[in-house]
Amino acid sequence: MASASPHTPDSAVDAFVRVDRVTRTAADLVRVDTRNPPGREAAAVPALLDLMGAIGCAGEVFTSIGGRPSVLARYGTGAPGRPTLLINGHVDVVPVVEADWTTPPFDPVVRGGRLIGRGAADMKGGIAAAVEGLRACLDAGLAPDADIVFHLVADEETGGAHGTAALVDAGLVRADACIVPEPTGLRVAVAERGSWQARIEVFGTAGHGGEPALGRSAVADAARITTALHLARFHDRPHPLLGSPTCNVAMVRGGVAANVIAPACELTIDRRTLPGERADDVYASIVRTIDARCPDVDYRVLPTFFCEASELPLPHPFADFVDTCRPRPRTRSHSRPRSRAAQDEGFIGLSLGSDARFLRNRLGIPTVVYGPGSIEQAHGADEWVGIGDLTLAARTFARAIAGFADFVAQADTGRVSPSRQTGRQL
Repeated sequence: MASASPHTPDSAVDAFVRVDRVTRTAADLVRVDTRNPPGREAAAVPALLDLMGAIGCAGEVFTSIGGRPSVLARYGTGAPGRPTLLINGHVDVVPVVEADWTTPPFDPVVRGGRLIGRGAADMKGGIAAAVEGLRACLDAGLAPDADIVFHLVADEETGGAHGTAALVDAGLVRADACIVPEPTGLRVAVAERGSWQARIEVFGTAGHGGEPALGRSAVADAARITTALHLARFHDRPHPLLGSPTCNVAMVRGGVAANVIAPACELTIDRRTLPGERADDVYASIVRTIDARCPDVDYRVLPTFFCEASELPLPHPFADFVDTCRPRPRTRSHSRPRSRAAQDEGFIGLSLGSDARFLRNRLGIPTVVYGPGSIEQAHGADEWVGIGDLTLAARTFARAIAGFADFVAQADTGRVSPSRQTGRQL
């Protein structure tokens, strides 16, 4: 079926994006310590409500059953039939090892064209860029003809159960489309891997360490399993953006003493998944791989965590729209995300997971991931985002916000299935 020509966004809002303001907003957010674990998002709630209220958004706080708050803010009337663009961003950040930093992680500094601080890239910089995009539209006198909803959520870094997943469970997520401003190097990401994690218990027979052949070492057998799984190829159907599934044997614990043949050993593994793979499928692939390479080993697999992969199937008009909104920088971003670019479309897939999976998989909301910075800067010491990237991202958000209502009106209604949330076809 022929697709409509991509909607061309109005770039008139670009001049109203203020570098100083988006940098200050990002720094103000970084300054609030929202480490997770333990889950300190409540510390950011007053600042988030003030920030959103200052640009005319009606805000409220949703608290999960576990007591973790998320801020929901809306610019617009909420009238039935009015298009809704959702911005979903998490405010929690990963822990820090302060001794590894050259600057205090929650006392942000600007140095060498970079904003440095925990969460600058992942993803308080992205939230700041989205907020600045709406501000620029209002400053330009282009109040959007769509509702712009911000979900500034808790708990993404440890799975999202107290954040976006809780909002979905409560029936509070309704939108025609969504942008998640995770760091993507200013590229539009439409697919991401999931993660299946497990412990593998390996059983041996204890004996004297001076006669290792007389017992059975669980450590030695665990090493065989590690060789079988680590970097294994699980099937021959690579995803065009995500490649093939991978397995990382991340942790090993075993043995009781240097002079005892190890009776037990435990591995912790992280098997990255592709869209469409179910938890049962992944479990079966692990068992099949071990049994093929280590048929005589006594072991059991104990799954501990599953995070689905997700994607927005291409071609899709919303992905085209957001990609068209991107101002093309004269020079490339300082760094690139760990992702695989599609040669023809220019979209990317991410090796990490995000809250986009809840919106795509559970609600059918067309969702892309786009934001400043790179995952290569996230989670490490001296985390940073480029000021230039913040500015370019804010311009993208300004164009997307200003043009979203027109895009919805012009979308090719025969192209994809309607959103299960609104019934509107995008």
